[in-house]
Amino acid sequence: MDPRYSKLASVLTQHSIDLKKGERVLIDVYDIPETMVIALIRSVRAQGGIPYVNLNNGRIQRELIAHLDEGQFDSQSAWQLQQMKGMDAYIAIRGSDNIYEMSDVEAKNMVVLSRSMKATLDHRVNKTKWVILRWPTASMAQQALMSSESFEDFFFQVCTFDYKKMKKGMLRLEKLMSKTDKVEIKGPGVDLSFSIKGIGAVACGGSKNIPDGEVFSCPVKNSVEGTISYNAPTVYRGISFDNITLTFKKGKIVDAKANNTKALNEILDSDRGARFIGEFAIGFNPLIKEPMRDILFDEKISGSFHFTPGQAYEEADNGNRSQVHWDMVHIQRPEYGGGSIYFDGKLIRKDGIFVKKDLLCLNPDELLSEG
Repeated sequence: MDPRYSKLASVLTQHSIDLKKGERVLIDVYDIPETMVIALIRSVRAQGGIPYVNLNNGRIQRELIAHLDEGQFDSQSAWQLQQMKGMDAYIAIRGSDNIYEMSDVEAKNMVVLSRSMKATLDHRVNKTKWVILRWPTASMAQQALMSSESFEDFFFQVCTFDYKKMKKGMLRLEKLMSKTDKVEIKGPGVDLSFSIKGIGAVACGGSKNIPDGEVFSCPVKNSVEGTISYNAPTVYRGISFDNITLTFKKGKIVDAKANNTKALNEILDSDRGARFIGEFAIGFNPLIKEPMRDILFDEKISGSFHFTPGQAYEEADNGNRSQVHWDMVHIQRPEYGGGSIYFDGKLIRKDGIFVKKDLLCLNPDELLSEG
């Protein structure tokens, strides 16, 4: 077994879900090597946990969704919800030989699937300890414009990063965001203002996603005003989007454009909550620099923030509910045009670098130092 598999499994069970003796863990995987599943089972047992496994396949899932039988996923959701209710923790690793596998599935079928599975998703997110990550594949290497070997090395370096190094700075940023009222974000293609007063904030250092490195909050639902043009590409429901521009009035997306404007608006019209923002987060993983159309990596890009249409998390909640949760990313480092973030009129980050003294420890030079 590749020793990197065992190291990653240990990060997931010991750090991410902080597994305790006797806890039941659902290992939910798509298209990954069986040796990695075995590494996870062994790591769970080493921690005194009880492993359960779901094995899934992307092409089979596409076939099920592309030709829906009435009520099919309502029934599936019912028994998956019961399964989830029996778990204390959840680890998901999702591989894919083709990130566009769902691109030709009708949008209405994806809506049916999302609606049917929402109760299971909500229980998993809000009632279990969980972590989600991708698996390195040739298609991911192509997205990252890297060789397969180089990407694999990058993947394991990022995913086994010592996330404890982020803790001090993350908690400071979390505290600051929890006390903040007005947020302003300025830069090329971005002129946003909104309030996060009373919403709270959550520091994320490898406990929900791997890779990680963000602190998130959420705008007061009707407070968002202005425009944002996202400069990182994105894939959602198997469809690739570039150059998304959203305009807000009283919190609602009133205009949305992209390279595929029709598909963009179909997703934003999935339900009433999809045109409101459910998350605002600041990313600072020092090892992730460029977008690769994989949101678990892209939302953590050093010097980025994401501004997310759809469902809000209960930990930082503005009350918005939707089957959509679409993390869209804007990078503010100089090579992407720069930009600034202000909290209550005070400059917090400029051109992707924190300028507030007690947050300097979140900048790349500090996080990557040996000290």
